Amino acid sequence: MSFKKIQAEVVHGKCPTCTEITMLVGLTNDNYRCMSCGTDLQQHVNGQISYLPIVTSNEKTKDYIKSFKDDGEKEF
Repeated sequence: MSFKKIQAEVVHGKCPTCTEITMLVGLTNDNYRCMSCGTDLQQHVNGQISYLPIVTSNEKTKDYIKSFKDDGEKEF
């Protein structure tokens, strides 16, 4: 039986959901999970590295995105 070694990328960043500076564990090349609140985030690189919540389309999510942008964050 052979085993493959899996190594997760761990970075530090500010989670936009819980607003904590925390460890973010890489799930894929550009998806991370906040270790404080468990939110799945997607990494965006556009002059700076930022992490945004991964959201699906429904009415509750639209309200969250609107309030997230109203808090002074840049549009995405």
